[in-house]
Amino acid sequence: MNNARAPRADIRTVLFDLDGTLADTAPDLADALNRLLEEQGRAPLPYDTIRPEASHGGLALIRLGFGLGPEDPGFEPLRRRFLARYADKLCRETRLFAGMPELLEALRAEGLNWGIVTNKPAFLTDPLVRQLGLAQQAACVVSGDSTNNRKPHPEPLLHACDLAGSRPAQCVYVGDAQRDIDAGRQAGMKTLVALFGYIRPNETPEHWGADGMIHAPMEINDWLIRYGRERPGD
Repeated sequence: MNNARAPRADIRTVLFDLDGTLADTAPDLADALNRLLEEQGRAPLPYDTIRPEASHGGLALIRLGFGLGPEDPGFEPLRRRFLARYADKLCRETRLFAGMPELLEALRAEGLNWGIVTNKPAFLTDPLVRQLGLAQQAACVVSGDSTNNRKPHPEPLLHACDLAGSRPAQCVYVGDAQRDIDAGRQAGMKTLVALFGYIRPNETPEHWGADGMIHAPMEINDWLIRYGRERPGD
């Protein structure tokens, strides 16, 4: 029994990106974009076209749907309208990824805590976390406007460490975008790529420098055990 639990002691906190890692938010994001497209007299886009952009927020989705960027005069009104439509139906189809509830329970059973670090603004993050039933479970929730800098800057992750009561070296950050891995590495954490998330077809996560890649949430549990057994000094 001691051999099963002892390897876990080095990692105290697991931090998750939200969109495309902890929760499958793409269906509601896609719905908001397609409703906006139809409102503007444009044809809706296939879900499979929208899904890979879902981790990259309103900027990427407006660029995808309308071909506009922040430098274009029409961009900001469309972005605000998109966010309003999304906020109106924030958690209609959004769910935790399959296997994630079981993972969170396994972490709790092992005495580890967990939290969320996302670039999503707090006015969307906080109600979504509540509606998913996670607000009382998370040791910390850090949104895109919780700190002066957003990922890939390490500041949000370091702030999450403080809130969770762990040092960076005691944390692992799980995300589905290169900025997640860059932020985690700069913060001094271990990092894992969520391959089940919203990764674009042309991206190469194997080159992001993460400490591991996972295909399903419970593989995080397996990685934690392997890491504990293999870390230097054991």
